[in-house]
Amino acid sequence: MEVKIGVQNAPREIVIESPQTADEVENAVAKALDGTAKLLTLTDEHGRRILVPAERLAYVEIGEQAVRKVGFGTI
Repeated sequence: MEVKIGVQNAPREIVIESPQTADEVENAVAKALDGTAKLLTLTDEHGRRILVPAERLAYVEIGEQAVRKVGFGTI
């Protein structure tokens, strides 16, 4: 699952590939925005944790997992 996180006052967005489902990511974002959690905590596909302060979130884009094509296409 590709997740893009916009952070206020940061020139670039954070882009990660996460093994979490879209619902899990959405729930983590909702908890951060409603004040239940002070940090948005996500895990990438290598097991690293990404922590973003909830008050600095600008946006979170949840996309589909990128399919990597191997080989040559048909002509």
